[in-house]
Amino acid sequence: MSLELSTSFYANTCPDLPQIVRSVIRSEFSNDSRSAASILKLHFRDCFSRGCDGSLLLQRGDGRSAKGLKTINNVKRAVETSCPATVSCADILALSARESVIALGGPSWTVEFGRRDSPATVAAAMEAIPSPNLTATQLIERFQRRGLSKRDLVALAGGHSIGQAKCFTFSARLFNGTPGDSIDRAFKSRLEKNCPPTAPDRLTNLDPSPTTFDNLYFRALLANQSLLFSDQQLLEIDLVGFVKEFAANQQTFFTAFADGMIKMGNLSPITAGHGEIRSSC
Repeated sequence: MSLELSTSFYANTCPDLPQIVRSVIRSEFSNDSRSAASILKLHFRDCFSRGCDGSLLLQRGDGRSAKGLKTINNVKRAVETSCPATVSCADILALSARESVIALGGPSWTVEFGRRDSPATVAAAMEAIPSPNLTATQLIERFQRRGLSKRDLVALAGGHSIGQAKCFTFSARLFNGTPGDSIDRAFKSRLEKNCPPTAPDRLTNLDPSPTTFDNLYFRALLANQSLLFSDQQLLEIDLVGFVKEFAANQQTFFTAFADGMIKMGNLSPITAGHGEIRSSC
């Protein structure tokens, strides 16, 4: 628990905040739930870049991130209607990430509030965000730098249980070969057919059930059928024990994921006396 954040921060100023966010998220997902993964990714990248301060929302992203940002802005408008100039975009993003996971069958967790928004973004901070080409050693270092354990790393990687990735993010595995890669040959062959060099922006599911939050991602990993090189790196000796644990028991994964999200959501927030409350995210 953060000493600066609190579950009761909006108890008097915006008591219906969780219900407002849940209502908009469920409405948005009624026809298309694909933005759930985008919202979760936005929250993860926001917290990893400079801390959970909403600064990443000011960055121009790809079409998938833009889809998530559109949903976040719809949530923000609904919140502003009930609680004007009160709730930060950083808090809305943190709560929306939880509601997105719940909406697709995943776990809930406690979200603390009181974050304020950064008035600007810093491009250099983006370098701290783990890329899909990192090795296990590099991933562990990035997460430990943020005070997150190896177990947190593997659990949070389970966020790839939902969503899709563009072919260019893993094309090196298909056509160039990546040292230390153990991708299943039949799986690789299917990916090559779906992702020819002429279609770098084509989308491919991150796991066998991309609209359901579950532990099939870890089972696919053990079969060497992960999309991203960084995911396959979770089979290295320091991490594979957690992969096996989560593949064997979905509730264990859910508990670890929730714990990791709480820790990540408390990374370096801007609080009272600093930052701002943006009117639009």
